[in-house]
Amino acid sequence: MHTSRLFMKSGIGKTCIHVLMTWQSCRERSLAALQIQVTRTLISAPGQQTGGGVSENKRGLKAIDIAQRERESKGEPRSLRGKTVNKGNLKETLPVSPLQRRVSELKQFSQQLQNVHPNVLAKALHKSIVFKNQDVVAINKPYGVPVHDTENASGSIASVLPVLAKMLHGMRTERRLHVCHKLDKNTTGILLLGQTEDATDHIHTLFKALQVERKYWVVVVGVPVPSEGVVDIPVVEKEVTGAQPHFKMGLSPLFRTSDGGEGVTQVRANRHARSAVTQYRVLDSSHGCSLVELQPITDVKDQLRVHMGLALGCPILGDHKYAHWEKLAPQQLPKGVLRQLGLEQSKARHLPLHLHHRQLTVPGFKGHSDFTASCWLPKFFTSSVQKLLISLPEKPANEK
Repeated sequence: MHTSRLFMKSGIGKTCIHVLMTWQSCRERSLAALQIQVTRTLISAPGQQTGGGVSENKRGLKAIDIAQRERESKGEPRSLRGKTVNKGNLKETLPVSPLQRRVSELKQFSQQLQNVHPNVLAKALHKSIVFKNQDVVAINKPYGVPVHDTENASGSIASVLPVLAKMLHGMRTERRLHVCHKLDKNTTGILLLGQTEDATDHIHTLFKALQVERKYWVVVVGVPVPSEGVVDIPVVEKEVTGAQPHFKMGLSPLFRTSDGGEGVTQVRANRHARSAVTQYRVLDSSHGCSLVELQPITDVKDQLRVHMGLALGCPILGDHKYAHWEKLAPQQLPKGVLRQLGLEQSKARHLPLHLHHRQLTVPGFKGHSDFTASCWLPKFFTSSVQKLLISLPEKPANEK
């Protein structure tokens, strides 16, 4: 009767330990050793019933089941979930919350090629080639990898081009690859590499003359009004004062609303400002976010981010720099958007910049006709679009 009451009031593990501890032959064994022996016994005989009064759902308990019940009784802290911990001589991985899984997913998507061996990066770039002829190679640039090495960032695309050239033309090749234009570290998409110096110089000239047609896809927070138009507002670098003084690009409009609000008044142009023009078109909207196609007519630093965030009031998702003007902080997102993305505001800092260089068209040169290179979206981008229930145009069969 005493043993039966223990089965009813205590867990199976505790009951077995109690019985074992009453055996004369087991008194010299440690409690940890007895717990391991009980766990092995339960695992080895999953179909056996342990005693009268034990419910059907407690048959065949595994070590993870016992550990889970013990954590619940002791109030295991959430900070340990998803980590491998030692329980005596047993190792187990604690369960992860949906939020932690989502953050881990974002990190995996956006950081998988950062700080890797040069050969690993070169191999990934080789797989990402979307267009190639005798003059140029176009790759789908991954997120978070800089085009050139800087003081704050290494492991750039330019640093592994000699390795990539050998993968393309053989180990004994003397041919070199050259970067033809700039693309920000956190921007994904088409990046042109010249296979000859003449081709590289010519494409440089075309970019400076604004003769290369570029199209970007972005996810923005909000819905631009009107749904299609042109933003023509100069951009200038400004100093932001306050608790976190820093520099960023800002708007330098040539007109301002009159005091009465009935018209506009022309203002003196800032001599440091640069002309910036962006065409935009909303492709689809849902749950407070939009997929927008952008076509920059000019080429100014951070032009697309400034025009979307400061001119249209629809910052790009994951743009933690231009979501606020007066401070440097993670982007503040509406509750509905966070809910759809499976995030909390405290984890919004893990969202990568959703800015993708979708397509590039270069005028013909050296006897060649015009060519267009395009590439599909990275996984984190398509994942966010799906969670927001935004419809994507159909992916072309020949795109990577």
